[in-house]
Amino acid sequence: MNQIAYVTDLDGTLLRRDQTLSPYTIDVMSQALDQGVIVTYATARGHISAQKVVSAIPWKYPAILYNGALIYDALNQKVVDGYWLDQDISNAIIEAGRIHGITPFYFSMDENQRERVLHEELRREGETAFYLSRPNDPRFQQVVSLDCPVRYRTLALTYIGLLDELEPLRLEITERFGDLIHAHMMPDYYIPNHYFLEFSHAKANKSDGLKLWGTHMGIELEHVVAFGDHMNDVGLIEAAGIGIAVRNAHEHIQQLADQIIDSNEMDGVARYIQKAFDHRYHTTKVYEGHHT
Repeated sequence: MNQIAYVTDLDGTLLRRDQTLSPYTIDVMSQALDQGVIVTYATARGHISAQKVVSAIPWKYPAILYNGALIYDALNQKVVDGYWLDQDISNAIIEAGRIHGITPFYFSMDENQRERVLHEELRREGETAFYLSRPNDPRFQQVVSLDCPVRYRTLALTYIGLLDELEPLRLEITERFGDLIHAHMMPDYYIPNHYFLEFSHAKANKSDGLKLWGTHMGIELEHVVAFGDHMNDVGLIEAAGIGIAVRNAHEHIQQLADQIIDSNEMDGVARYIQKAFDHRYHTTKVYEGHHT
């Protein structure tokens, strides 16, 4: 019998509005992992950022990071696989942004497989707020003039700003590079009136990221249950065998989902996994009893 794997988004799905996990969620997820249930997460965050908010859970399996650009094994601190944006395209996107008067955060892996976030001096409200929300984060390094170091691999170029500032850049870059890139824009969860505009490899999305994760895990996607809430979770919900939306999810995610569960504030993901695990345990005990 094929084992079911559970893959959850973090912000807005597993995490509460204040970027914390409830004691109940920590307990359920920890017990499930201890009992051999395959549970991991797929997030726009990197490893260091994710661990700041979910490290209370003893994750065992590789995670899908940077919206699908990176599969990372935290136990062994090892890059499993990933989709890297071409260096020339990366530099061209940086230059295009500079013409528009904005520069991005450059998310990357260095030659030693360490996460790096390079950026120029921060002057704008959104990017400053984002940086300050990650105090003592060792990934961040200010540079005089941003470009892609030769031995670095580009995970994402992320601009933070107002919608009318970012939309012209999104249109220009997507028209120029077409299907060579993945462009994603979404409202920022925590900075009022601001948006993220992210450029990455064409396959750096949660659908292709989940497929890549499944290949390395030896798990067919039909045996994956995925949880999400926002538009960057569309591919995750569509690619999984069962796609589940939390009650607070975007309307489109709820329409795509096979099931809608309690909200992130009501521990929806953990309650679903607890119920599924209890059912499996009960079924197994009944089956064993029938044959004794």
